[in-house]
Amino acid sequence: ADQLNNYATMQNEPNFFEADLERFRNVKPFDVQRVANKYLSENKFVLTVLPKPGANGGFAPASLISNGTGSIADVKQNVNKHQRGLQNAENVGGLYVPPVSKPTPKLVLPEIERHFLSNGLELLFVRRSQLPILSLNLILKTGGAANPLEKFGLSSLTAGLLNQGTETRTAIEISNELLKIGAQLGTGSGWDSSSIALLTLTKNIDRALEIFADVATNPIFPENEFETYRKRLLAALLQQKDNPNAIAGSVFNSILYSKKHPYGNNLAGDEKTLEGLTQADLGEFYATYYHPNNAVLIIVGDIKKDDLLSKLEATLANWQPSEIPSINLPEITGREKSEVYLVDKPDSAQSVITIGQVGAARSTPDYFALQVMNSLLGGQFTSRVNMNLREDKGYTYGARTGFDWRLGAAPFAASASVQTAVTKESVTELLRELNEIRGIRPITEKELAYNQQSIVRRYPSAFETAGQIAGQLAGLVIYDLPDSYFNDYISSINAVTLTDANRVAREYLKPEKMAIVIVGDRKTVEPRLREIPDVEINFLDTEGQTVD
Repeated sequence: ADQLNNYATMQNEPNFFEADLERFRNVKPFDVQRVANKYLSENKFVLTVLPKPGANGGFAPASLISNGTGSIADVKQNVNKHQRGLQNAENVGGLYVPPVSKPTPKLVLPEIERHFLSNGLELLFVRRSQLPILSLNLILKTGGAANPLEKFGLSSLTAGLLNQGTETRTAIEISNELLKIGAQLGTGSGWDSSSIALLTLTKNIDRALEIFADVATNPIFPENEFETYRKRLLAALLQQKDNPNAIAGSVFNSILYSKKHPYGNNLAGDEKTLEGLTQADLGEFYATYYHPNNAVLIIVGDIKKDDLLSKLEATLANWQPSEIPSINLPEITGREKSEVYLVDKPDSAQSVITIGQVGAARSTPDYFALQVMNSLLGGQFTSRVNMNLREDKGYTYGARTGFDWRLGAAPFAASASVQTAVTKESVTELLRELNEIRGIRPITEKELAYNQQSIVRRYPSAFETAGQIAGQLAGLVIYDLPDSYFNDYISSINAVTLTDANRVAREYLKPEKMAIVIVGDRKTVEPRLREIPDVEINFLDTEGQTVD
């Protein structure tokens, strides 16, 4: 306020700001044109940071300035001269020296210590004392794959309501107590696991652990919170019905697996299953799977092990083990041929394309070879499919491929959102790339080396914080990986040979048996899609049901 008053005084006008706003409002188009002609004329400009020859044969920064005595033509002539100098130089120095690659990074995590509490809860502890913070990640070895088919969304709803009320705290009290100590607590559920994650300052560990243990062991799933959360999920499902990407993902999964397989359903459920869920269902799911012998607690941060163990024994003593039912995924029937599945999105400016098949389980011994192969196929910006559809053809802002990883065989998909007019051409190009990498245009040594380096050089960035480390360690628990996995990751990627990469492309990619899902304007794209030889077109609604 003082600055504004001073400014008004400087302008010597009591109502300077009101008058100034009025001046802006009164500016007309011809005023803009008039000042442009006056001030943006040929001889009034500054052109800076252009190279010029240096004394040692290299190039140094220079500025070319015209203040009314020269012309644009004069400066262009100087610019062209400097550009010719750059092109003819044999030794470019200074700013133009290409960067030298640094050695391959090494990732060495602190030792992972394993312990058990008296109730059978396994602990993974990593001491990290750079900052006075502590990250706890409780991993339950059960997720969406355990949902009964008629109650899909149950695992997500159960996890989402864990921190919305306990026997001694309401949702608001939990939130306020965490805010008072600057702690964060989150819950969630995926296909193979559920989790409760806590981030706190080490000095507040006693209070934070009390809240954490209460949420983990005493949730009551209050009726009012249950109804509110369910309504939010139902509203999100309604929004997804108008989202072409969400439609494509849902329809693609139902085609690959069918609704009789967990993976063919929406992890968060659908309108029918969510409407049928009750508060008692959540309590039963929790009572069945949320036990210490079905969980692992990951702790990363600045605390002494002995202090931590005693605190955990005290806060989790009443959490008792129980028998955990086994989960058996049904067999997946393979596809016999490629087919197009078209979902009509009238007048859509883009088509969302998803092409794929059932891929591999996380336990496959070819995991590292598949990572490298997918990286160069469609796993990064410079991949084959993106350079083709985006950089060469200009059909899309981005095209990609990827393997999902789960305990069961998860989807592989190549996808892109493309201009409606080039839907058929985009499908053809994606299929061409999927076919060519299998032998017509095999992976080269140069591609292999580039993508291995791309993977290993960005890998350490996933372990910068205590929370990131705790999140990464969850993979050891869920997929039963060895403690040395992360320290060996870079060497495992570098060990992939050209033979390995080309072999997995042939063995795991079957374009002739892939589902081709397209969400777009049927009246525009259907005639061109019929030009694709030997491909049948099926018409589906947004729920994946057959229509005429």
